[in-house]
Amino acid sequence: MGYNKEENDGLVIEQNSTPKVDESLKKDSVEQNISEGIEQPGQGVAALLGKDIDELKKMLGNPSRVDLSAYGFHWWIFNTDPDQYIQAGVLNGKVVTAYGIGPKVDVLPFKIGQPIEEVFSMNVIVPEVTFEYNGSSYKFELSEQDMNTRPVIKMGDYFVQLYIDKFTSSVSSIRYMDKETIIKQRPYEMVYRGTLIEPPVLSEGDWVRIEAGLEKQILDITNAIRSRHELQLLEWDEKTAEVAYAHSKDMAIEDYFSHESEKYGDLSERLKAADILYEVAGENIAANYTDAPAVVEGWLNSESHREALLNDEFSHLGVGVYQKHYTQNFLKMWNQQ
Repeated sequence: MGYNKEENDGLVIEQNSTPKVDESLKKDSVEQNISEGIEQPGQGVAALLGKDIDELKKMLGNPSRVDLSAYGFHWWIFNTDPDQYIQAGVLNGKVVTAYGIGPKVDVLPFKIGQPIEEVFSMNVIVPEVTFEYNGSSYKFELSEQDMNTRPVIKMGDYFVQLYIDKFTSSVSSIRYMDKETIIKQRPYEMVYRGTLIEPPVLSEGDWVRIEAGLEKQILDITNAIRSRHELQLLEWDEKTAEVAYAHSKDMAIEDYFSHESEKYGDLSERLKAADILYEVAGENIAANYTDAPAVVEGWLNSESHREALLNDEFSHLGVGVYQKHYTQNFLKMWNQQ
C-alpha cells in the first residue's frame, strides 16, 4: 500500500476580501461605454446568456442534473461528453452565467486550447474593469497573476472570464457572466460606490445541496481536463468522498489549512480509518474559491496539485466540499491495473 501526499505548495487562494467603498468613484469618472470590448456571439456558450429555459433546452437539450449554487442561481449540468462539458446558470428563468471546457465546446470568439498570445494580441486586457449597474458604480482590480491566469473582458452587457493554463500558455476553459453575477461572486478585488448586491443568505439545507453539487462538478471538470490530456477518466468513490468531506469540514471548523489534521492525521491515516484499500493515493486541498470551475483551474495552475490531477495511475476520486473548503482524494485502488 503506497501513499503519495500532494503537499500544499503555496496554492494561491482566490480573492475573498470585503468589498471596499470608494467615495472617489464618481459616476462621471467611472462610466465606461459597456459596448467596449467584444460583441456577444450569436452562437456557442456565449449565446446562452439572456436565454430563457425553453431556448436553453432547445440549444443544449435536457441537463444531466441541476445543482444549486451559492449565488442564487441553479447550475444546469451538461456532462454526457467530457470534451463538451457545459454548465449554464439559471436565475428567474434566464441564463445569467455559463461555463465551458473541452475541445468540442463552442466558446466563440475564443477557442479552448487557444494560445494566450493570440488572446492578448486580439483583445484589450486591462488591470481595472469598471461599470455601472442599477445606479451603482463598480471597479474590479486585477493583480498581475489575475491578468495572466484569469483575465476578464467585457462582452456587450456581459463579461468573459478566461481561465489560462500557465503550463501550456493556452485557454483552459471560459466563463461568461452578467453584471449581477460577477458582482455577487466578486472574483477580484472590488471597489464600489452605491448599493452593494450581496449573495443570498444560505440555510444549512442550502449548503448541503450546494456542496453535493460542487463535489460532482469537481469530478466532471477534473475528468474534462484528464480527457484533454488523454488520461483515464476517474470513477467516483463514495467512501473516499466521505473521507474528503470530513477533512474539509475539519479544516473549516478547526480553522486550519493543511493536509494533516491534529485529530485525524494525514491522508493515509484517514483512509486507513475508513477501511479503504488502495495502492497509491494523493490529495488536493483549497479554500475560499468561488466555485468548482475556479478551484479546479486553480489546482491545474499549481505544480504539485496539477501532478495529482494528471497522474495516470489514479483510477478513482472522492471529493468533499464543506462550504468554501475543498478536498480531492485520488486513489489507485488495490489490484487496479
